[in-house]
Amino acid sequence: MNLNLQYPIFGSEILCPHCRQTILAITLTDSYLCDRHGAFEANPDTSDLVHLSTGRNWRLWNGEWYRQHTHPDGIRFEIHEALDRLYSQGYRATKVIIANRYNSLISTYLQRHSPWKGNSEVPRLYGLPVEFSSESLNEPCWNVINFDLEKEQGVPKRYPYFRLFE
Repeated sequence: MNLNLQYPIFGSEILCPHCRQTILAITLTDSYLCDRHGAFEANPDTSDLVHLSTGRNWRLWNGEWYRQHTHPDGIRFEIHEALDRLYSQGYRATKVIIANRYNSLISTYLQRHSPWKGNSEVPRLYGLPVEFSSESLNEPCWNVINFDLEKEQGVPKRYPYFRLFE
């Protein structure tokens, strides 16, 4: 008997999408159980991992779980957190590329003009230009990942307030 058939589609253990701790599969089911976050069910038809108590979905890409958002605040919050992490690592973002599947979900929340720069047709989020992934590229990663940040080294140096008066 093939032992892999006793486990859900992601194998005998995975990392919890919330806490990144190893969680074990429940044999002969499509479920995983995290001590901290409860049960997750693997859907073999969609390859989604569903948190049973909240209904949140995740998809796996290159060993990392990506939450699949159904509300614009979720994707906006995730982008904001990524910008904070990037800044703390000494980088600054220059552009946000969002998966095209979120275009209708988030487009009404994008800034279409800047009062200090006149009317600009480039949509912006958190002051950064936004692009949506191209469907013509047909890259499978955009069916899973939510966004990507273009970045550059070197956050502008901030001087303490008191130095302005020296």
